[in-house]
Amino acid sequence: MKKNMMALALSAAAGMAAAQSNVTVYGIFDMALVRESGGTASSTKVTSGVESGSRIGFKGTEDLGGGMSAIFLVENGFQGDTGAMGQGGLLFGSQAYVGLQGSAGTVTIGRQYTPQYLAVAAVDPFGSGTAGDTKNLMASTGNSASRMDNAVKYASPVVYGFSGEVVYGAGEVAGDSSAGRQFGGTLAYASGPLTLRLSSHYRNNETATVKNVSSARNSVFTALYDFGVAKAHFAYGVDKGVNSALPRNLANPFGAAVAPTPSTDSDVVLLGVTVPAGLGTWLGSYIRKNDKTRFNQDAEQFAAGYRYYLSKRTDLYGVYGYIRNKNGAGYTVGSSIEGGTGNRAVNLGIRHLF
Repeated sequence: MKKNMMALALSAAAGMAAAQSNVTVYGIFDMALVRESGGTASSTKVTSGVESGSRIGFKGTEDLGGGMSAIFLVENGFQGDTGAMGQGGLLFGSQAYVGLQGSAGTVTIGRQYTPQYLAVAAVDPFGSGTAGDTKNLMASTGNSASRMDNAVKYASPVVYGFSGEVVYGAGEVAGDSSAGRQFGGTLAYASGPLTLRLSSHYRNNETATVKNVSSARNSVFTALYDFGVAKAHFAYGVDKGVNSALPRNLANPFGAAVAPTPSTDSDVVLLGVTVPAGLGTWLGSYIRKNDKTRFNQDAEQFAAGYRYYLSKRTDLYGVYGYIRNKNGAGYTVGSSIEGGTGNRAVNLGIRHLF
């Protein structure tokens, strides 16, 4: 009798949990043929995560009553070409957070994207991927490829078109609460066809052993306007300080006698367009990097491509990207998760969302 009562109680508890919570499994599988050239060595490869990083994720909510919900999300990045885990082998290196959501906004804690990166990715015609990726010339913030570890983020509700995000990342250096810490935020406005964002990020470069080094400070203003027949994309960013604008490939990819010097004072402009055409979309962008240091290592990126939708969840894409480096600059054409090896690249791929 006691066993039967216990079974009924457990069954009832399981039923309540199922009724109050919701868990979704989702992901992206992206594969492409990539040709990179213009560096010290050319390469042709089949690689994963070119348009979007391949991943599998789990997200869920639990209704806590009173308009409040508990939420969580964990994402595992993986390499579809080899089966290896992405983000340096981290189990949930793409994202991992838990938090609370209600009418006053959302608070999440864990490994998360920086607001500055999200602002730029939202205005990039190539969605922060393929050979046209803004990350080739526009700075990635955070301590791990546009992500922050040990982060606490607050996202506000939308009020009269305005919304905002603020984030704090603990450096977790024993005896020094300022070393390694990060701050960031975005103020956004959306009304009809217009979306504007103003975002900034600060990162303390000090560690337990490295002191008295300048911080990295990044700010960006973005604008997106939908004309119906086309969308216009714009971004203007300012990068100041050590590690504020690191090239994606630091291994002197063009074999210069003197390796390129990462800029500590630069600005960057993005102009882009997306044009729907039947079942696909034409993509184009121009990015200019202006290095204000004495090295004057400027760069320009030109990118064009086409995305064809086989369905709402599956698309084919072809993209070409080219970077014109000046005065010994060493910027390379990468993709969503790779830094690239040369100043030219062609991508032909397929992406499936599930």
